[in-house]
Amino acid sequence: MKKILFITFYWPPSGKASMHWPLKMIKYLPQYGWQPSVLTVKEDTFSNEDNSFNKDLPQNLHVVRTHFWDPFILYKKLLGKAPTDKLVASEALTKTNKSLVQRITVWIRMNLFIPDARIGWYLPGVAAARKMLRKEKFDAILTNGPPHTAHLLGKKLSREFSIPLVSVFIDPWVDISYYKNQKRNYLTLKIDNHLEKSVVRSASKLVFVTNGLIRYFTAKYPSISGKENLLYWGYNEEDFENSNCSSPESNKEQVILHAGNIFDYQNPKKFWRAIKNQIKNGKKLKLKFVGTVGPKIKEEIKENGLELFTEYLGFLPYNEVVMEMCKADYLLVCATEPRHLPGKLFEYMRTGNTIIAFGDNNDEVKKILQKTNSGMLFSYEDSAEEIFEKKISLNTNLEEVKKFDRKVIAEQLAAILNDL
Repeated sequence: MKKILFITFYWPPSGKASMHWPLKMIKYLPQYGWQPSVLTVKEDTFSNEDNSFNKDLPQNLHVVRTHFWDPFILYKKLLGKAPTDKLVASEALTKTNKSLVQRITVWIRMNLFIPDARIGWYLPGVAAARKMLRKEKFDAILTNGPPHTAHLLGKKLSREFSIPLVSVFIDPWVDISYYKNQKRNYLTLKIDNHLEKSVVRSASKLVFVTNGLIRYFTAKYPSISGKENLLYWGYNEEDFENSNCSSPESNKEQVILHAGNIFDYQNPKKFWRAIKNQIKNGKKLKLKFVGTVGPKIKEEIKENGLELFTEYLGFLPYNEVVMEMCKADYLLVCATEPRHLPGKLFEYMRTGNTIIAFGDNNDEVKKILQKTNSGMLFSYEDSAEEIFEKKISLNTNLEEVKKFDRKVIAEQLAAILNDL
C-alpha cells in the first residue's frame, strides 16, 4: 500500500468545517490503496471542539501534532477575553466594531501575517515533518488550505525530500472572501502573490473544490494547465443514515435554517424584509442560526422586527447540526462570490429540504441546484419571496445528490494520486 502524508491545520477535536473533507478522505483512502498519516497542531484555540468526529478516526492512523505560535492568544488579551474564551469568526474581521484595538488588530492581520495568521506553524511543522519523512518513506504529500501556511509547509518538504505534492485549495489565496473591503498594502500583496505562485508551480497536482477556482487559477497561472483537478467538497452519506431526513418534523411554524458562519458581507437584506412581510400576512415562519452570525446581520434582523421569530443556537456538534438541517423546512446558504460553492450546500441537498441560496453571478451553484432540483439561487438584490410559493414543486433528486458522497470523491482522489 502506498503512503501519503496529509498536512492539515484543522483536525479532531476541532469542530472547524474545513476539517471535514480531509478527515473523510483519510477514512476512505485505504480502501483504494493509500495509507495516510497526518501532520497537524496540538491545539486549535480558535475553533470549538467537537468530539463527535472521533468515531471517524482510523485506529491505526499515525498522527503527529506540533506546537505553533498562535497570535489569537494575544488578540484575546487585547480584547479582555480569558485564554479559554472562544473567538467569534464572524466578528474577528468585522467593520461594525470600529474601536481602535479592533482596527489595529485587523491591520496587523491583513498586512503582517503572510499568508495567514497560522504562519507560526511553519517552522514547528517543518521540523516535525522532517522527522516523519526521515523515518518512513512516503509516496505523496497532500496539503489542505486554507490556512495556506499548510501549502508552504508542503512545498518546502516536497522539494527537500523529492516527494510529489498535491495541493488542495478549498478557497482562493490572495483575495479570499474575508479580505473583502479590507486594506492590504502593496508589499504584502506582492509577497503573498509570490508565495501563491511558488506553491501552484511546485505542486505535481492541484485540486480545487469548484470549477470557479479552476478557471481563476488557470487564467492567473496558465503554466499550471494540465495539473488542475476538480473534486467537490461533498458530504458523508454515513452521517445521514440515521438522521430521519426522509421524515422531517412537523413544525408549528416553518423553519428557515442557516448552518455555519454567516458574515456581514453575506447579508441578503431584502430576504429579511420578505420574511417580515410573510409573517405579517399570516405565514408562520421561524429563523434559526447554527454557528456565528455577523453583527450587521443581527442588527438587520432586529430592525425588521424579527427578533421574536429568530433563534441563535450557536455552535453545535456536527451530528446535532445534521439533525437541525433535517428538521428545517428551508435551508439558507449564501455564496460570497462566483468562485465560492459553500460546503454546506451538499449536506443541505442530502436532506431533501428546500434550499434558498443567495449569490451573484454564481452559475456553478445554480447548475447544481437545478440538476438536483433541490432549491433556487437568487441575487443578493432579490427578496426570494417566490420560494415560498414554489416549495411544493421542488422534489430533490437524491440519486443525483449521492454522486457527491465523499466515499465516491475519495476514489476520485485516489485516481489522481495514482497518476503522480
